[in-house]
Amino acid sequence: MANAKTSTDPDGAPRPVNPLGLSGVPEIRSVTLDAPWTWLAAGWRDLWQHPALSLGYGLGFALISVGLILGLVSLDLASLSLALAAGFMLVGPMLAVGMYELSRRIQSGAPVTLTSILFVRTKSPVQLAFLGVVMMIVLLAWVRLATLIFALVWGTLEFPPLADFVHDLLFTATGLTLLVVGSAVGAVLAFVVFAVSAVSVPMLMERDLDAMTAAFTSMTAVSRNLWPMLLWAWLIALVMALGIATLFVGMILTFPLIGHATWHAYRDLIADQPAA
Repeated sequence: MANAKTSTDPDGAPRPVNPLGLSGVPEIRSVTLDAPWTWLAAGWRDLWQHPALSLGYGLGFALISVGLILGLVSLDLASLSLALAAGFMLVGPMLAVGMYELSRRIQSGAPVTLTSILFVRTKSPVQLAFLGVVMMIVLLAWVRLATLIFALVWGTLEFPPLADFVHDLLFTATGLTLLVVGSAVGAVLAFVVFAVSAVSVPMLMERDLDAMTAAFTSMTAVSRNLWPMLLWAWLIALVMALGIATLFVGMILTFPLIGHATWHAYRDLIADQPAA
């Protein structure tokens, strides 16, 4: 067992930290508060390296999102679309795997093809699939939890028409209570998922690790860089909210942008693998 490395060199410069002190466990770098802006800028550059692939990827998920909303409308459950839109951010890190791969290939100079981003070859496919299942379970739990909160605050399980629901949500005491409670619970759940998935998904793509190690490393990276990562979480929420607020049209741009930027966040936060 290797000893954990200290967080600074003798001259005081930051040094990558091994959270478990074990060989083979990724080491974590410290970043500054301006790092999230740098990740967004790098993601923007990547997006326009192969715009047809990036925007096409975003278009695909925008269409899927619209299809899900239309499905809820057809079932007279349109009011659930707000909870579903919020829940999208819980599984977004897994859905953006193709954009991580595209950024990885741009960074390494590897050839880029449509097949390479639609059928990504990962180093830990089983562990990545396991993490994906966990995220999907969290999404389903959020939808059930949102329904429970609605029933407790609204006093009924019968969802009103979407237009009436939005009006009541913003202009009645009951609606504002639901908005505050739902937002608070959703924010806590979203941050937990963010901490677990901030770098674990791209890490499992690139490295042969188990999901628990990747998730723990991700949470440690967030805790050691709390303020930059809080800013990063806020930027992700803001950019994705803008995409959703445009009836998902904006997601054609915002979804691949955040996907590309997340890859650069991972590369900035996690030290390179030592040469074999």
